[in-house]
Amino acid sequence: MAVGEVVLDKIKNLTTEPGVYLWKDEKGRIIYVGKAINLRNRVKSYVRKDSNRAVKVAAMMNHAADLETIVVANEMEALILENTLIKENRPRYNIRLRDDKTYPYIKVTVQEDYPRIFMTRRVLRDGARYFGPFADAGAVHRVLKLMQAALRLRTCRSMKVERPCLQYHLHHCDAPCVNYITRCEYRRQAEAAIDVLEGRNPDFVRELREKMETAAENLEFEKAAMCRDRLEALKVIQEQQDIVTTGAGDMDVIGIAAEAGQTCVQIYKIRGGKVMDREVFSLENGADETSGAMISAVLDQYYVNGVFVPKEIIVSAVETRDEYERRLSAQKGQNVALIVPQRGIKRRLLEMAENNAGVLLEQRRLQWRHDADKSSGAVEALARILDLPCLPERMECFDISHTQGIETVASMVVFEHGRPAKSEYRRFKLKTVQGKPDDFASMAEIMERRYGEKDWPEPDLIIIDGGKGQLHAALPVIRRAGADAPVISLAKRIEEVFVEGRSDSIILSHHTPELQLLQSIRDEAHRFAITYHRKLRGKRSLVSVLDHIEGVGPKRRKAIWQAFKTLADIKAATIDELAAVDGMNRAAAENVYYFFRLRTDEKRNMAKHT
Repeated sequence: MAVGEVVLDKIKNLTTEPGVYLWKDEKGRIIYVGKAINLRNRVKSYVRKDSNRAVKVAAMMNHAADLETIVVANEMEALILENTLIKENRPRYNIRLRDDKTYPYIKVTVQEDYPRIFMTRRVLRDGARYFGPFADAGAVHRVLKLMQAALRLRTCRSMKVERPCLQYHLHHCDAPCVNYITRCEYRRQAEAAIDVLEGRNPDFVRELREKMETAAENLEFEKAAMCRDRLEALKVIQEQQDIVTTGAGDMDVIGIAAEAGQTCVQIYKIRGGKVMDREVFSLENGADETSGAMISAVLDQYYVNGVFVPKEIIVSAVETRDEYERRLSAQKGQNVALIVPQRGIKRRLLEMAENNAGVLLEQRRLQWRHDADKSSGAVEALARILDLPCLPERMECFDISHTQGIETVASMVVFEHGRPAKSEYRRFKLKTVQGKPDDFASMAEIMERRYGEKDWPEPDLIIIDGGKGQLHAALPVIRRAGADAPVISLAKRIEEVFVEGRSDSIILSHHTPELQLLQSIRDEAHRFAITYHRKLRGKRSLVSVLDHIEGVGPKRRKAIWQAFKTLADIKAATIDELAAVDGMNRAAAENVYYFFRLRTDEKRNMAKHT
């Protein structure tokens, strides 16, 4: 597909301001998001004839059918918007930095008169200092506990209290809320906390040691012991940080390993010559890119949204170094250098990060291989134990969910080659058995609807959640619909497997992969069914009592609630008062008035027929 004349005209008339551009395919789906300092010049490069164009770019342009641009004020806004759009739309041709979870940070609210310290998973542009992200939330909690013992910063949200809380009596806070410590002294403790988190040895340690010695000389042993405990806590925090080299400053070391279509990124965070933390990411769509392109993707997507930018970033290669150094320096407010080291300690740190990325990548590949072997082994064992005519490569499992027959639903989950195929999942709202709890009749209806549909692929094994009764209810319907696949049921009490044509059940060992596979399928079907049931039940509970009254639609219902505010006021209203509501007439007002004077059973019957 070639870019059309309409798109070419768009490009000719593009602005030269900074912004974000979005390439779309013929169905309007975003396939690539990019940023530019000069939108016109950048986008023009995609439609020029270039024999040296990257294969990936050529493939993308073969699918590009439309272009959309968003103009912003500056380069930083373009970078942030690009990241947001990539995360929201997951375009096919963008390299994506993925960490699969939200890492914790330590936050110090330096913008407040009396800063507090706590863990958070949200980074905001609120003037606070953020440290991290950290890979281990448990380690963050341990550090915060030690910081409270050593530096006694508050963790409370509000200081509007009349007396100090329990944290003061535990010697974890100096109670600035009741002025037990001056603002100046408290700020010094907050600055000491920042020094510790940045890997520096604060002057506060020396002063604390002097206070301890003075207290001991004055025979104030309790005060000396408290100073000693605070020093010990600071020492433990510092001992948990690995020393890299004396005199080294703040730097990040980015190591990348790629193999067999998979890419792993490790970022070592070094502060004051100490390894403070390590982050691990994977790069989607990055395995076929150059090292420079992968590094660029990391720099673009990692150093945004308030993440701390060190003075030096160590990388193996970089494209347009000057451009990145200028942007990162502007973001930090100080000079930032991108370094590609050839020898020395920085080269060894880079090799350490790359080697560890390679080791982790290999561990993941071994785990994937183990999981694949385990899945295929379980499938083969099932075929052998159940005496199936072929390997159950496609297995379908069904479950019913309801509350006393109300909102009865069913789920169908599909496993292919021993793994969930979520795009094949289906859910059903029962039509014939609503209002009466009859699992056998429910299962028969679902089998009729599923296997009476000829467009769906035929399974190799059908699994029913339940015992022999559910199996006998489902079998005749499945066979009448023309499905020939073997059918089994799994009873939960002692995990019995009932097989068509056998009077006795099969009991599998709880430690075998084949039973674990059946349990996984059954539990997934149960989860999928109960999630749908809860959703419908939640909607049902939100239905207004006015929904069942003839002549009262959404507009009139809204007007009645706005006029009377509470259900008691609506019940107490006269016909004339109801008729006076905007949009109401006398007939509808009479229906509302008499509805609240019906007996409960009459209302219930009315609701059933609404």
